[in-house]
Amino acid sequence: MNQEIAASYRYAETVARKRARNFYYSFVVLPPAKRLAFCAVYAFMRYCDDISDGTDSLEDKRKQLKMWRAQLDAAVQGNLEGSPILPAFRDAVQRFSIPAEYFHWIIDGAEMDLVIDRYETFDDLYRYCFHVASAVGLVCLQIFGYTDERAKKLAEQCGIAFQLTNILRDIKEDSGMGRVYLPAEDLRRFHITEDDLGGGTFDARFLELMMYETKRARQYYTQARSLLPLVDADSRPALWAMMAIYEGLLKKIIRRNYDVFGPAIRLSSAEKTAIALRALAMRFLRL
Repeated sequence: MNQEIAASYRYAETVARKRARNFYYSFVVLPPAKRLAFCAVYAFMRYCDDISDGTDSLEDKRKQLKMWRAQLDAAVQGNLEGSPILPAFRDAVQRFSIPAEYFHWIIDGAEMDLVIDRYETFDDLYRYCFHVASAVGLVCLQIFGYTDERAKKLAEQCGIAFQLTNILRDIKEDSGMGRVYLPAEDLRRFHITEDDLGGGTFDARFLELMMYETKRARQYYTQARSLLPLVDADSRPALWAMMAIYEGLLKKIIRRNYDVFGPAIRLSSAEKTAIALRALAMRFLRL
């Protein structure tokens, strides 16, 4: 590994350590080459999110994402100018044969967030979740390693489970930014308005909605568990940790009786560290 690539990986590690609040606890139990690759692709994807969530004008965000897409294509061809992320990113993409298409799908998702803040049906929401989460799952799958083609669909479903958890956790925050990710058809089904969400109305109607939505998310977790035995053995503890952290968030929502309008729902550092330590034990005990 030359100095430019090594420096780029160090930069990506710094980004992941500071910004990947949940994922980093699973990165650390991977073998070194896979851990570095995860940091590199995370830094690339983090930059997409930072553009989308930033304070620049809509037009400026569109230009920045268009430029980042162009840099993606250039990096794949060997032009690494413009960002300290790109040397490590290209090295990881080549080392683990990650299709560039996956990253284009992720940028598509960031662009969707610029112009779409409502989803009529779950099918509509699924398409969004695919771009912002399932495509990430497919990237992860390439790094994890697999031999059974069924793993791709299961990685897609795992991403859906994670993103649905994020959506349920962040109802209050998203509503404050003028975004409603819960399908409009579901809101109508339980006679809930966007004003109810914005005002933090917690009543029997909202409780029924949340029970319905968490049941759907749990079904995706159930399907995604079949992915564990399909990835390379040295990657299973990391995947297990990812699932444990995100499903842990969903379980916290349920234990709080679905009240997502109070203090932010998150796993503590101690809880995530305990998951990482268990995953580390799994790695070395080869369970």
